[in-house]
Amino acid sequence: MSVSTNPTKLYEGKAKVIYTTSEPEILLATYKDDATAFNAQKRGSIAGKGNINCTISSHLFRYLEAHGIKTHFIDTPTDNQMRVRAVKIIPIEVVVRNIAAGSLCQQTGLPLGTELKSPLVDFYYKSDELGDPLLTRDRILLMEIATPGQIETITNLALQVNRLLQEFFRRCDIILVDFKLEFGLDAQQQILLADEISPDTCRLWDSSQTDANLRVLDKDRFRRDLGNVEGAYQEVLQRVLKAVSS
Repeated sequence: MSVSTNPTKLYEGKAKVIYTTSEPEILLATYKDDATAFNAQKRGSIAGKGNINCTISSHLFRYLEAHGIKTHFIDTPTDNQMRVRAVKIIPIEVVVRNIAAGSLCQQTGLPLGTELKSPLVDFYYKSDELGDPLLTRDRILLMEIATPGQIETITNLALQVNRLLQEFFRRCDIILVDFKLEFGLDAQQQILLADEISPDTCRLWDSSQTDANLRVLDKDRFRRDLGNVEGAYQEVLQRVLKAVSS
């Protein structure tokens, strides 16, 4: 494993720091315990979050890879570090929704918990300065963020990932409400699933709970001041580990 002993920091985001390695096509992502919400207007820290999210993401990337989804994941040198293939991130946050929650309820008036007849794929412009606005397909083309073919590929991949993750989380007794994905282009211009898949980027509900607050196992516990944030993340981790070992 050839991680540079003196890596150079390329980028620091809200949840991760990205470093170079001794191999130009490989980067090192270090997951942080920092927590943010509402476009970083709310800030805090979740004990152990970096280790938890890195571990969950690594297992889910392996699971998706085993089912034909190409990702940037390579391996995990430490509990909070992930080696990934270098990609140029397409500046679109792809949100797949199975159940109405969050901004979908706020913008449409749908009651929280409404099951959607089919998964909804939304696109958001990855721009903190503009507040990550909702995009239409035509706006994506107008802004030249992605080509028609890339939009179609990303949409199809997002729906495949949704189906696979729903199956996986069902084994964990967890309902996948919605989640955010990011994609990037590698040196061969191949679209790879990137970023992370964790309680930071997914809405996850305990399927055994009916209480609207007690069922929450994701960053909504931090956003909404529900308490026991660390416990919820740990619970997801333990269920994921049990599922991958069974």
